Amino acid sequence: VAAQNCRKRKLNAILNLEEDVCNLQTQKESLKKEHSQHSQSISRMKQKLNNLYRDIFSRLRDDEGRPVNPCQYVIHCSSEGSVFIIPKHLVKSEQKQDNEKEPKEQ
Repeated sequence: VAAQNCRKRKLNAILNLEEDVCNLQTQKESLKKEHSQHSQSISRMKQKLNNLYRDIFSRLRDDEGRPVNPCQYVIHCSSEGSVFIIPKHLVKSEQKQDNEKEPKEQ
């Protein structure tokens, strides 16, 4: 009787583990699908951002009416909603200063 009860518990444990594996496989497939959808969404947003960036720079002119070179400037949006066109060399130096100020995490 003890051996029979032991086999029954073992069989129940195996069945529970098989059910857990099946549930985890279903969850994995669901997460893969969700990841794929998010990746597609990110790609679309990046494309829209690139299109917007090109559109903005195609309309910008300097003081003399010449087109602004997008290779030399970046668009910066502040937390208050203001938008600035900043020379890239200034942005890079600011990022370096910010990186030096922040303690490195290990």
